[in-house]
Order: sequence, then structure tokens, then C-alpha cells
Amino acid sequence: MAASPELIKQAKQAVGQQAAQLVASGMVVGLGTGSTAAFMIEALGERLRRGEIQGIRGVPTSFQATVLARQAGIPLTSLDEVEEIDLAIDGADEVDPHKNLIKGGGAAHTREKIVASLARELVVVVDESKLVERLGSTFPVPVEVLPIAVMPVMRALTKLGGQPELRMAVKKDGPVITDQGNMVVDVKFADIPDPAALEARINNIPGVVENGLFVGLAGRVLVGHVVDGHPQVRVW
Repeated sequence: MAASPELIKQAKQAVGQQAAQLVASGMVVGLGTGSTAAFMIEALGERLRRGEIQGIRGVPTSFQATVLARQAGIPLTSLDEVEEIDLAIDGADEVDPHKNLIKGGGAAHTREKIVASLARELVVVVDESKLVERLGSTFPVPVEVLPIAVMPVMRALTKLGGQPELRMAVKKDGPVITDQGNMVVDVKFADIPDPAALEARINNIPGVVENGLFVGLAGRVLVGHVVDGHPQVRVW
């Protein structure tokens, strides 16, 4: 029997709280985007308020993360001000057995990948529904594209074997616009046997800013799941 939405929410919350415990005083922390990362940001703010840690600085990966961090009282900095990030904590839409990821459900994957690449470790926080045997099983690959290049990029993605579709906004007319002012094309692939090669081939298409394949970046993965009606976290 599938877990209820409330239990899944509690599992995500448990993951976020456990991830926040990994942050130590003085760290520069990459603050991820998405529902599970939001619980982490909230828990991190609580640790600051209780005086458990101090002197941390957050690098947000999206406007959403910026707003949540400010609400939580987390001091923020930028990539202009730091050379290295001690720890980045972020969610994912899919995680395969090799810890390769698909990210970008929130259209923040470009900034997320920049932050992850600068971090000593990327800690991934997910619920068990995000674990897959092969990338692309349940989620398309998001591709951020310059607005003037949408149609040429979509044609090139089709030649790579993908089925591209421009992501449209919900409760708003028109396409989704990223924090960088670009558009997102979601690409469904029947199979992704070599995620690293596909990541590179997509990024070599003129007009592509970045894609949501994250290969070789993840460190620890914290997975929330429900056992006998109770939320638990396992570290992988």
C-alpha cells in the first residue's frame, strides 16, 4: 500500500532536517531548490536561531531559495564573493544507481549545476520515488535555451533521438521563463545509456545554456521513505 501524501511530506521533512545537521559553523552552503530542499532551508534557519551554528553563508540556486533563506534568517552571499562552496544541498527529479541525476523540474538547473560544481560535496535530498534504474525513466531532461534559439535547438534535440517539448507555465499564459530569462525545453529520451555523453552533446548545441543531466557531481544521497507508517531516512 502506497504511503499517504502526508507521510511522504513527513519523509521529505525528515530528510531536510537531517541534511541541515551536516552544516557546521563558518560553512558556505549551496541552498537548493524544490520541496525537500525547502525543508532543509527551514531547518537550517532553526539551527541558526537556536545558536547551534553560526557564521554560515548561503548561496541560493534560485529566486525561490533566496526568498526561503531570507525568511529563515540565513545570511546570503553570491558566487562573486566566494571561491568555493563547502557543502551544497539540493534535490533531484531522478537518481540512478551511479548517483547520476536529472534535475530541473523547478527550472533552476543551470544555477544548481554551477553551485554543485563549485562545492566540495553535493548532498542530494530526495524521497524514494526519485530513485530509478535508468535516467529518463520517469522524467524528461530539462534544457535551458536562449529564446532566439528555441526552434533550432528543438530540431537538434530531435536529431539526437529526443522528443522535445517547450515547457509551458501553469496559471500563466506562455512558456516558463527561468531566473536567467531563458526558456526550458523538456526532452524525453527512450533510453539514456551514456548520461555523460548525452550531457556533453546537448550542451554543444548552439543556443543551449545548460541541461539537467548531472553526472559525477553527487556525493551522499539522503533518501526519505516510509516504513510501517513511519518516515525514515537512509544515507546512500
